Amino acid sequence: MTHRAPAPRKTIAYARVSSHDQKEDLARQKHVLELYCAHQGWDFELVDDLGSGMNYHKKGLSRLLTAIIDGQVGRLVLVHKDRLLRFGAELVFALCQARQVEVVIINQGEDSTFEEELANDVLEIITVFSARLYGSRSDKNRKLIEGVRAAVKEAQC
Repeated sequence: MTHRAPAPRKTIAYARVSSHDQKEDLARQKHVLELYCAHQGWDFELVDDLGSGMNYHKKGLSRLLTAIIDGQVGRLVLVHKDRLLRFGAELVFALCQARQVEVVIINQGEDSTFEEELANDVLEIITVFSARLYGSRSDKNRKLIEGVRAAVKEAQC
């Protein structure tokens, strides 16, 4: 009977933005992840998603979770914690801990205040539900989101 060494577990670098308008930010995240992983000397796979942080059915996220559950991932690299999910990231981190996956968050030092995080969460919720109600490309939806963003910025000043 021959025993094989377990396959080496891979490093996954994950990037996500919420909308097509943020494609430049997605490219920036991917660039940061590539530079960081290369600087560390890690072989890595880059997984990216375009979709709300409240959408749990994104292709890249599903692929990532399946690979973690199957024991294929040894390290998960993110630019920011909220790039994984807006709500529920702690559950994924607990899964990573249970499967002995190291989680590396590059920009941890840029902690938002409680108020900033709350404002961003409210904006995300309104964006998702107004898109469902009015359609993501409707003028009515765009105006509502712009109004909420303006109110959030005003409240933060």
